[in-house]
Amino acid sequence: MGNVYSYGLTDFQAIATGAAVLASGGGGSYHDACAIVQQLADQGYTGTVQVQDYDGATNACVLAIMGSPDAADNLTLTAVQNSISNTVAVMQAYTGMQPGAFIPVEIGPINSLVPLIGAAMSGGSIWVVNGDGAGRAVPELPQTTFAAPTGPAPSPAVLASDAPTLVAAEYAVLGSATASGIESLAGGVVGGFGGYSGIAMWPSNAGNQFALSGSYIPGTLEQARQLGLQLLQAVTPLSTQAVAAGIEEITGRAARAVVSNFFITSVTQSTSSASLDSGIIRLDNAPDPAQSTETHYLYNLNENLIMYSAASTTPDIIAPDSICYYSESTGRGFSNASDDLAQYFDAASGRSTGNTVSVIAVQTAPQLYNTPGVVASFAALLRNIGYAGGMPPA
Repeated sequence: MGNVYSYGLTDFQAIATGAAVLASGGGGSYHDACAIVQQLADQGYTGTVQVQDYDGATNACVLAIMGSPDAADNLTLTAVQNSISNTVAVMQAYTGMQPGAFIPVEIGPINSLVPLIGAAMSGGSIWVVNGDGAGRAVPELPQTTFAAPTGPAPSPAVLASDAPTLVAAEYAVLGSATASGIESLAGGVVGGFGGYSGIAMWPSNAGNQFALSGSYIPGTLEQARQLGLQLLQAVTPLSTQAVAAGIEEITGRAARAVVSNFFITSVTQSTSSASLDSGIIRLDNAPDPAQSTETHYLYNLNENLIMYSAASTTPDIIAPDSICYYSESTGRGFSNASDDLAQYFDAASGRSTGNTVSVIAVQTAPQLYNTPGVVASFAALLRNIGYAGGMPPA
């Protein structure tokens, strides 16, 4: 069944750190993830969470925080714990299923931690699957391996707010045969909850022959941990080339530095009614764009979707390949959340902070690329922001 790991707080921090690079700009704020791990330490948590491959015999569900990272700005451990508690309680009441395992929906600073925190809250009765549905963070549920047409039904999907008690919580139980249906229904619900929500979906139990078996990309949580340890243990920040080489070695996916030591000189962000942050990030090879001789533009929908060079007629990188942030100034990755970008761009002055930013292209996980409908789903998102060209090869 593969390796069985016991992750403690040091591993939680490493996972958040590795995920901040691998998540392609999404999956929640790294700034908030670090604060949450510290708050868990301040609560006195000294336990461990068991992490392993899915055994195909344990009641399980996919567990995450859904919505806008900026709406969840300064997300706290208490808010995450309340969201998990309320969401899982409603799922259990509706299905009669006591979960024994949680599966991450994606790789991200927050969404890699959410199942681990949920398992930690259980006192050892729940473990976490070493894998996720994308090998990166994704804008919407249809861009995951769980959404395969032959895969399990995503419903019932339960969303719940972060109220301190279930009695005080707002929640919704959604039903649809498809991930796109759940995504469409959930957008308005999450907006009504304030822009973010706990979500539990894709229940896997004896009633559906433990349908999540084989539906995820294995090993990705441990991959994020290994990369995070490399970054955290480095005496000085690693070079962009070294991080790209580390990603390739750890994940087995081709990785290359596309731009190294550029500066964020402009950020345009807005939040949609479906609680998705969309934006354009400008990167220049000088802190003052007037002095720049090379410019690139990154378009995101929570996650980075496409990057162009102002000097090229073809894109630098196109999703579903990952467009990953790393900084040689800080030795860390980061997300498109405003509190993460603040280290690199001063929104008040509209100028770079002087901290450098690199972008690493990472090839799509083969299982994600080969899931029917995933590439088409990414293509639809790209068309919505004006790109209707070819998609990257497998």
